[in-house]
Amino acid sequence: MKHVVMWSGGITSWATARHVIAERGTASVTLLFADTLIEDEDLYAFNSAASEQLGVPITRVADGRDPWQVFEDKRWLGNTRLAQCSHLLKQGPCRDWLTDNTDPSQTTLYVGIDWTEEERLPGIVRGWAPWTVDAPLTRPPIRHKQQLLAEARAAGLPVPRLYRLGFAHNNCGGACVKGGQAQWARLLEVFPDRYARAEAAEARMRTLLDKDVSFLRDRTGGTTKPLTLAALRERIEQRGQLDLFDEGGCGCFTDAA
Repeated sequence: MKHVVMWSGGITSWATARHVIAERGTASVTLLFADTLIEDEDLYAFNSAASEQLGVPITRVADGRDPWQVFEDKRWLGNTRLAQCSHLLKQGPCRDWLTDNTDPSQTTLYVGIDWTEEERLPGIVRGWAPWTVDAPLTRPPIRHKQQLLAEARAAGLPVPRLYRLGFAHNNCGGACVKGGQAQWARLLEVFPDRYARAEAAEARMRTLLDKDVSFLRDRTGGTTKPLTLAALRERIEQRGQLDLFDEGGCGCFTDAA
C-alpha cells in the first residue's frame, strides 16, 4: 500500500503527515506538494524543516504557471467561488503524478481538513475517485489549529511566517484569490508589493475580458457587486467600511475537481 499526503505547506498537512507516519512508518508515505510559484519564501523553508523532521522527502510537482498566468490563459478571473488555479496548479499536477506513480486500488490519499470542515469530506471523496481518501484530523483527538502550531513548535519546527503575520493559511504567499477582504487588507499592510501585483493582474483581466469582474464581492447595502482590489485599497486608505471577518479559505487540494 502507498500513502500519499496532499501536502500544502500548511500546519494541517504537517499534522496529517505526522499522523500517517506514526501509523504507517515512512517507507510507504509520499508528501505530494504542488507549487503555485507564488508561495511565500518561508513556506519552502518550512517544507524543508518539516521534511527533515518527518523523515520523508517532499515530492514537488508544478504546472509551470502561476495563478495570474492561468487566469489569462483561461480568460476567466478566479474568485472566492471558483478558481481554476486550484484545478490546474494543484489538483491537475497531483492527479497526473498519482496516475503515473500509483495504483488507485493500493493507494490512500490524505487531505488536511479538520473537524471544522468535515461536511466537505463526501465531495472530496467523490472528487478524488478512484483513489481512497482519508482525513485523519476530522477524528478524535480533536485539536484546534493553534494547538497544532504549538505541537509543531514542540517538535522543533518554525511557525511559518504567514501564520505569524495573522494569515489563516500558509498558501499562495497570502494572495489566495479565494481569500476575503480581511486577507487582502492584511496582504496590503504586510506585503504591498504582492498586493500590487495581484491588483495589476486583476486590472489586466478586466481589460482583457472587458467585463466588471473582480476577485472579491461587496455585499454592503444588501446587494452583491464586484469589489476590485483597487477599490478595496482606496477604501482602506480612506478608512472606509471593511468586512474584517471575511477571511475566506483555501481549498485547493480538497475541492472537488
